[in-house]
Amino acid sequence: MMARSHQNRQWGAWGWGGVVLVLPTLVACEPPPAAFGGTSPQTTTMLEFINPQPIALASAMTSPLLFDTVSDFAEGVALVRLKTSLGYIDREGNLAIRVTDDNITTAADYAEGLAVAQAGAYFGYLDRQGQWAIPVQFRQAKSFSGGLAAVQGGTKYGYINLQGEWVIEPQFDLAERFVGDRALVKLGETYGYVDPEGRTAIPLELKDAWSFSESLAVARIDQLYGYIDPSGTMAIAPSYDGAFSFSDGLARVRQGRQFGFIDSTGTMVVEATLPFASDFSEGLAAVLIDRQWGYIDRTGQIAITPSFAYAADFSEGLAAVQKDGLYGYIDAKGAWAVEPQYSNAGRFSEGRARVQIDNRWGFIDTEGHILTGVGFKGLE
Repeated sequence: MMARSHQNRQWGAWGWGGVVLVLPTLVACEPPPAAFGGTSPQTTTMLEFINPQPIALASAMTSPLLFDTVSDFAEGVALVRLKTSLGYIDREGNLAIRVTDDNITTAADYAEGLAVAQAGAYFGYLDRQGQWAIPVQFRQAKSFSGGLAAVQGGTKYGYINLQGEWVIEPQFDLAERFVGDRALVKLGETYGYVDPEGRTAIPLELKDAWSFSESLAVARIDQLYGYIDPSGTMAIAPSYDGAFSFSDGLARVRQGRQFGFIDSTGTMVVEATLPFASDFSEGLAAVLIDRQWGYIDRTGQIAITPSFAYAADFSEGLAAVQKDGLYGYIDAKGAWAVEPQYSNAGRFSEGRARVQIDNRWGFIDTEGHILTGVGFKGLE
């Protein structure tokens, strides 16, 4: 459950690999050091067991409903782990899906009705009953998008459909999810794009590239970054030391060590004078000024005065921020919607946000009410 607001704040773009198994812990931090080049990490979020030990679940849960690790809500459910038990709860806190295969050590959010899960060294996909819909057989697997999922069969990546059938045979060294009718793939040292039938849509000739976002994709020519359109034509000339995906109609770019924003025509709408910034979300972008986080609007004007030790992207009208060592949520005007009181906090998704209370994780609604419910209580 790596939080996107942290993941998208890199200087350039980090190395791109297969599925990364991470514990769903959101950690506030100062901006990461400069890392130039590479591609955007787009990993399948997974929850992982830690030192499994038997537990009597009947007495394990108390109100409020708390777990060892959790993910954001997706498709009506959130992945939760309590000791050795892994499952998915609904928005009312009831156990909606229990993962019953004891061999499963990690699992991901549902996407298009299926969830990646790992048993032993291999991956498969669970259905909405927590049973294997596509048996364990892949060395790596990513979430479905557009009815297809990138998986590693043997040493190469290809794409399967929702029935687990090969649609694009394994042939790539790396492969990303489909965005519309384009998927980023890598063969050898170069990148390109394929369509859902596996035909080459953009030749594998790019030294560095990202997935499409808002009909444009980051691409590197020589040592500079620009943007290509779905035909592969350079729509915005490579003239930036770093470039990031479009969001809310604007893209974050880096010139030297300073950040700014361009629109889809390549016009600089916020000059590259910011020491650090996040992408725009819901009309605001988190920025770092004088070692404090605040927010700017789409014209580059300060919308929320920098006064936070950390500030995440807005989601569903609220953003998690850190003040005096604790996390709470502000609205788009900078007013407290949920007072700072949590050890850590994630973004809102489907009306719920994950929050850390001491060393456990639970969920709150937009008014700060903690989620209660049955969870795993009563199960043998």
